Amino acid sequence: MAFGQSRYADYNELLNKKFAEKKMLICAHRGSWHGNIVQNTTLAYKAALMQGADILETDTTASADNVVFAYHDGREDWVFGWTHGGDRMDRNSIPNATEMMAEQIGGYYPTNALGEPSTHRIQPLTEVLEYLCHGELLNIDRTWKAKGLVLEIVDRYPYMRRQAILKAPLRFREVIDQMENHPVKYMFMPICHKTEDIEEILQYRELNIVGMELVANSASSPLFSKDIVDYIHSKGLFCWVNALTLTDIVPEATLFGGLDDDISIIEGPAAGWGRLMDMGFDVIQTDWPDLLRQYRLERLGIV
Repeated sequence: MAFGQSRYADYNELLNKKFAEKKMLICAHRGSWHGNIVQNTTLAYKAALMQGADILETDTTASADNVVFAYHDGREDWVFGWTHGGDRMDRNSIPNATEMMAEQIGGYYPTNALGEPSTHRIQPLTEVLEYLCHGELLNIDRTWKAKGLVLEIVDRYPYMRRQAILKAPLRFREVIDQMENHPVKYMFMPICHKTEDIEEILQYRELNIVGMELVANSASSPLFSKDIVDYIHSKGLFCWVNALTLTDIVPEATLFGGLDDDISIIEGPAAGWGRLMDMGFDVIQTDWPDLLRQYRLERLGIV
């Protein structure tokens, strides 16, 4: 099956070619950021590609002076080491990146995955787009944090017309309206939290919708359903699911009914990733792309 509307086939060609080759695609959450490799950096994306990721995910956040960084705001205390290590700050006094100037953000050395100092930097989105110029699929997340600047940045890189998949939940209408009215029809994936979201986004006729991300905070959610996945497939769209384990402390933080990376490692891949594949999901986002790739090879015979 080719996903998306036929009139946007040229935009979607690379994505559909990848689906034809791999059947189920693996997305690396913020790249692969273990050891001294920092999240949302070109090194993290290189590591993810080396581990077999088919799609890379980056976050976006605009600084106070309108420079968009590949960065997930909200944990400045951790990323910049301000509540641990040598340069401690009171967490309540820590500014959000959206309140900081680009020179400040780019001037800090973020901590690595071990919470230790590194010599790496938070990178502008432009550096990521310049690096991923060889046909890598890129999911651009949190565009609603970028002050409407993402499209004009992505427009500078013509190859991104076939590589970039943007996403947003329906509550950020300004992002969706901007994409619908934009002359370049980049691939778009809505984040759906309820069944009504699915029907509502289908009413947008000028969006290049290629798939839908489903979020189900518990197994009792209406979206925790193979029937829903089948319904989305019937509309010519793929289904994306997050197997990320953001935390095991807050139960409602689960992204799809507890079928996550943790259970896939603790009990074995079939208990988590396997059940997601059984439900028909076409893309699984994970923090462990190589482990999921090995399971895909075992189950589907696809490298």
